[in-house]
Amino acid sequence: MTRLYLVRHGETVDNVNCILQGQTQGCLTPEGIRQAESVRDRMAGERIDAFVSSDLKRSYDTCAIIAAPHGMKVVTTPLLRERDWGGFTGMYIPDLKGVAWPDDVETLEALRERAARFLDFIRVTYAGKTVLAVGHGIINKAVQSVYRDVPMNEIEKMTNAEVRILDL
Repeated sequence: MTRLYLVRHGETVDNVNCILQGQTQGCLTPEGIRQAESVRDRMAGERIDAFVSSDLKRSYDTCAIIAAPHGMKVVTTPLLRERDWGGFTGMYIPDLKGVAWPDDVETLEALRERAARFLDFIRVTYAGKTVLAVGHGIINKAVQSVYRDVPMNEIEKMTNAEVRILDL
């Protein structure tokens, strides 16, 4: 069995300002750093064989903080990137209510397919290991949706730096 600790990145400046980050890099706030340090402290005694992160800065920085006591490098993958919001990227979220979606927003089908490829990557690359992976709110929802074989709207939103366990 492969155990996956799935983590959402710590709070970012854009989270606080209600900006749709999508696949922009993002920057952790002091609170986001504290959240990552809290996960680090809780996970310090766990046996973790690998640390994997989205290749976006906000997730990588969160994962690097958590991985520090283990003395391990973080492996990055674009499979864990946040949903591509296309033309909505960088916009103030409350302003988007009722606005027609641009054609360049990543579809839920494409997002779930990417999530399935991520789970396959973990199963194959880290078979029988324990992995901690840091992603983003919506891709993490998609990963759990594929894992549980339920629609994404049945997965509860993860808070910043929340950890969920998936046994693959």
